[in-house]
Amino acid sequence: MSRYFRYKTGADLLDEARALGLAMTLESDPEPLFRPIAVGPRTVGNRLAIQPMEGCDGDPDGSPGELTYRRYNRFGAGGVKLIWGEAAAVIPEARANPRQLVVSPATEGGLSRIVETTRKAHREALGADDDLLVGLQLTHSGRYSIPRPILAQHDPLLDPRTIVERSTGRIAGPDTPLISDGELDRLQDRYVEAADLAFRAGFDFVDLKQCHRYLLCELLSARTRPGKYGGPLENRTRFIREVIGRIRSAHPGRIIATRLNVFDGVPYQKGPDGVGVPGPFVVPVTSAWGTRPDDPSEPELTEPLTLINQLRELGVTLVNVSIGNPYASPHLLRPFEYPPPDGYEAPEHPLIGVDRHFRLTAAIQAAFPDLAVVGSGYSWLQAFALEAGAANVAAGRVSFVGIGRGALSQPDFGRRLAAGEPLDRRRICRTFSYCTALMRSKHNELGQYATGCPPFDKAVYGPIWDEARAGSGAPADEASRE
Repeated sequence: MSRYFRYKTGADLLDEARALGLAMTLESDPEPLFRPIAVGPRTVGNRLAIQPMEGCDGDPDGSPGELTYRRYNRFGAGGVKLIWGEAAAVIPEARANPRQLVVSPATEGGLSRIVETTRKAHREALGADDDLLVGLQLTHSGRYSIPRPILAQHDPLLDPRTIVERSTGRIAGPDTPLISDGELDRLQDRYVEAADLAFRAGFDFVDLKQCHRYLLCELLSARTRPGKYGGPLENRTRFIREVIGRIRSAHPGRIIATRLNVFDGVPYQKGPDGVGVPGPFVVPVTSAWGTRPDDPSEPELTEPLTLINQLRELGVTLVNVSIGNPYASPHLLRPFEYPPPDGYEAPEHPLIGVDRHFRLTAAIQAAFPDLAVVGSGYSWLQAFALEAGAANVAAGRVSFVGIGRGALSQPDFGRRLAAGEPLDRRRICRTFSYCTALMRSKHNELGQYATGCPPFDKAVYGPIWDEARAGSGAPADEASRE
């Protein structure tokens, strides 16, 4: 049974929003979502986007697996015109899990097949694909890399949670070496090579991932880091500015994007009653990006806005706005009904989290009205997600409505909407965190279970869920919440 989401009508949802002091609106006419929009030199056919979501289903060498192709086949046929491909590591040691994709000459054929699969499915379902954009997210997992964390800064908030030696459980500390300036210089080369390969494989754009406290996100807040990549804002943004400049020089006219945290916040932990509470911190908090030093529960957009303006001048035409950390503050990133088994209960009403996403995205769009901006945080709204999206697009608060978890359970939501059909209520994501629980499950020979939607894609992910739960020692129906 849902804990928070008990709305029978849009009016019920809006009444709750008003009671919480939130200025949320809905629009039942989906017309705003089907207005074409220019992104760089291309025209995109609608305002619907599928967010970058890892399936954790690649082969050990970083090539896509059969479940990867199945996912993109479903996305391609679903009617969405902006498909933001998942994170792919620019070097093998930058992976966040052993089944994450890797961009390398050895995987180029598989990456090309993702594009071909997506576009073929789109043409077969919709007749043409000239107004479809398919991208690839280039990543380095930084302190969340396996098998060895790679730190850009010493962070008093995250170091106590970062295990640098699994055999002993030793955590990061002042003596843990940081990635050096020389290593970062060489890593720039890898990003440029990865972008070259992605464009060669047929992707329409590349995303330089700067969110969720992975390496490039952590560099943005590296105020205590010595050298040319730390300290003042000019140094902290040096890596991303130089990489984008190099990619732009090598690929004039191609679309360059970034998924960017605009608010990190602080880590949370499970309180005595199971509800999330902020972990210990001392003000001023200086190791978090887009965050008020004197009150880290509040965003501070001055530096994110400065960076976006710089990237826009360098030729970035597509920005995907995100917040939080999936390992330390998942309720900020993706408001939920139920947490994954290793998580905490929501410390706020999820509508507050949805509204935070909407407000911060609207601030970015207002500052840069000519920039294509993708918004996040919609899936918790369930049947009303696209009504909220239509209202935000109509009001100029966002360019694209990004759907993440909801696309796993109902990948054809765009096609249904275009045909005047309501979402299939039997397949609407309830944000019960099955997909995250699968992603957190590591106890098999590959060190990672593939992730998807066990409740609404049962034929494929039901057996995987059963195996993961049984192997963990938990009851197979542990997360049955319907």
